Amino acid sequence: MATGLVLVPGLACDAGVWADLPTPASPWVAEGGVVGDIGAMADALLRDAPFEHFALAGHSLGGRIALEVMRRAPQRVLRLALLDTGWLPLPAGEAGEREQAQRLALVDLARREGMRAMAAQWAPGMLHPACIGGAVHEAVVDMVARQSVERFAAQQAALLARPDATGVLGAIRCPTLVLCGRQDAWSPLARHEEMTALIAGARLAVVEDSGHMSTMERPAAVAAALRTWLAD
Repeated sequence: MATGLVLVPGLACDAGVWADLPTPASPWVAEGGVVGDIGAMADALLRDAPFEHFALAGHSLGGRIALEVMRRAPQRVLRLALLDTGWLPLPAGEAGEREQAQRLALVDLARREGMRAMAAQWAPGMLHPACIGGAVHEAVVDMVARQSVERFAAQQAALLARPDATGVLGAIRCPTLVLCGRQDAWSPLARHEEMTALIAGARLAVVEDSGHMSTMERPAAVAAALRTWLAD
């Protein structure tokens, strides 16, 4: 069992993304502040974590922060979980330009109409179709609406400048869980299969009937995977 458990939320998320995941440990949630660099987010986590050694789980942007923690201080991480995330930088050419335009359009919408209006547009693409219009959808919108526009804009800037963590994956030696909702349209399963293959001994868990927000959409399945990971 790890000395402590650190959970890292993703873009426009807070501790609510982990709220329905009972674990055998008392976790510390690294929410961070208004920071526009993923490496700086990892530095803040390492500075502020109340444990010298810990199990580390990151969702979405949180997974990328977790990989930067691994780049900086792998000796502090006893086990690693990467949920609905990625490791590659912004792609070159048209794909990167399209992603940049999408991210900046969301920031512009948030500045003009507020975070709740942005969340109303953004959330459906993050969820399994069965969740749209239901309690999970409402919870996601409420969580995003709690965030400041400044923090959201900084996180989007950080994601556009995200580092390439390919070398980090190849150097991971701790027990690692890679988890993905099968219907995650933003961070697709194929990406997680590739990520699993790049990490020595990693285990892949696929959450059925779930989109990108797996911890909120299918908390029982994610909690079961995390309990197994913590017991490895």
